[in-house]
Amino acid sequence: MQTSTIKIDVHLDQNKVPEQINWTASDSTIENMQRAKAFMLAFWDGNEKAALRIDLWTKDMMIDEMGDFFYQTLMTMADTFGRATQNEERVKEFKQFAKDFYNKFREDQLKENKVD
Repeated sequence: MQTSTIKIDVHLDQNKVPEQINWTASDSTIENMQRAKAFMLAFWDGNEKAALRIDLWTKDMMIDEMGDFFYQTLMTMADTFGRATQNEERVKEFKQFAKDFYNKFREDQLKENKVD
């Protein structure tokens, strides 16, 4: 059996807040650790019928980046769900939700950044 390894290093400050996230994968053509500002990792526990998750982001991740990150993650989750289930109707609904979320997020950002 072939094994593939993904390594994630999280550098913390004195308050255990992530300052830097680096990752590498054994099957990648890139040899050096790659930097990231955030990651979401989910495992499915079939026995407990529960998702086990780790969500981390660095303290220098901006709010607009978080919105982009969530939008892109939701879109790729929809694609993954489609490949797994072939349920194109649910994929369309999921992607529409992601677009609506992102549009509302951007509207909120514009309101907050508006100078009166």
